[in-house]
Amino acid sequence: MLTFTALGPFQAWADGTPLDLGGQRQRAVLARLLVAGGRAVPVNTLIDELWPGGPPAQALSTIQGYVSRLRRALEPGRAPREQAGVLVSASPGYALRARAEEVDAWHFEALMRTDGTPAQVWAAMDSALGLWRGPALAEFGELSWAATEASRLEELRLIAVERRAGAGLTLGRATSLVADLEAHASAYPLREEGWRLLAVALYRTGRQGDALAALRRARAVWRDELGLDLSAGLKSLEADMLAQRLDEPQAAPAAVREPGVLRVLVADDQALVRAGLRAMLESEAGVEPVGEASDGEEAIAAARTERPDVALLDIQMPRLDGLAAARRILAGERPPKVVMMTTFGSDENLYAALRAGVSGFVLKTSAPEQFLAAIRAAAAGDSLIDPAVTTRLIAAFAGRTDPASPPALAGLSDDRLDVLKLVARGLTDRQIGQTLALAEEEVGLVVKGLLEHLGLFDRAQLVMAAYESGLVTPGAK
Repeated sequence: MLTFTALGPFQAWADGTPLDLGGQRQRAVLARLLVAGGRAVPVNTLIDELWPGGPPAQALSTIQGYVSRLRRALEPGRAPREQAGVLVSASPGYALRARAEEVDAWHFEALMRTDGTPAQVWAAMDSALGLWRGPALAEFGELSWAATEASRLEELRLIAVERRAGAGLTLGRATSLVADLEAHASAYPLREEGWRLLAVALYRTGRQGDALAALRRARAVWRDELGLDLSAGLKSLEADMLAQRLDEPQAAPAAVREPGVLRVLVADDQALVRAGLRAMLESEAGVEPVGEASDGEEAIAAARTERPDVALLDIQMPRLDGLAAARRILAGERPPKVVMMTTFGSDENLYAALRAGVSGFVLKTSAPEQFLAAIRAAAAGDSLIDPAVTTRLIAAFAGRTDPASPPALAGLSDDRLDVLKLVARGLTDRQIGQTLALAEEEVGLVVKGLLEHLGLFDRAQLVMAAYESGLVTPGAK
């Protein structure tokens, strides 16, 4: 069995035996394809990202040589003219073909999506954390793509630590968790959830004084580092402890919901923008603003306490940006749908947001109807990605070719490809149905079939697949 490890020293293994992957830059080719999650990486992107200071004259042939040698290492028994099955050609570049359980980083992310009972969450997070053997992709840390991915994976690891602890508190395991949570809060003192979990664990073991002392430590750190007092959530926890109202491990209160009303959280660092969005939501029947946040940390706390259906997040915010906040919100239990807001639609972080699982993008300059359409589409399990955002975003990453039958999409019928093209343009199921004269429910089934066929998890990844395969090209109509 062939396996790959990136959550620690980067390596490929055949039945538990490490394979010779060659030198640093050749190994980086395989690592970059692993980071792409099975999607094609254009050759031009590989060249630019492996030689950020400027590629050599023979960069293309060098990449081809790296790929050839990696293929021999990964599939030593493959006949000379037999098609590769692991490191495959996928226009306009290459892709890594493997199952999620064969790549530790992919398996880790699959486990992170686990929801269910506290026991199920505990078991999944325990397994996810057990996959880590050290810092991710550390040997490629000087390359920006590797540093970005390592940061993303590390954020998910911290969320896994906190989700495991939260489940453990519900299961009555506070005593065994205190030491780990103490280390976690000390190592990452700006993470609100770490302090909350530590304080609750201490309180549940009968150490009320230590629990309050932990919150005082958090307040001192935040004042020194950020010039801020405790968040509203931690202040509320402190007050409950002082009043001895904390009888059970703290959980987010159930929100009172009016039937049929979409509850929307708004997060933007500009008060004027928040006011405008609140006024828009209040004027729309069937939509209710339920909270506001001016930075990513506040957005995470509000999502936990307010339990909105949809969170509108600005991608650029102080203290913790919208992308990091979206990752943490989406990794939580029963998360809301997330729609990102952007000013220019050209921020490279939007590409990473697609991978995080957001349900749409809207430009801040969009008409109210566009915001409301995105909110309703997200709440319905659909997505709406502003075409102006999509074309400008993917242009930096997608290939420029438009092959008649991209290898990555082999086996798809013309009618399915038509649906995929419209998904990539940011159309909702209803809009696609109107365009192709199909019932909305039928479009939904086709989209589900596309996800299964391509081994993807959410609709936003279909947009990436369409652009990266060359089926749709930036700016094309």
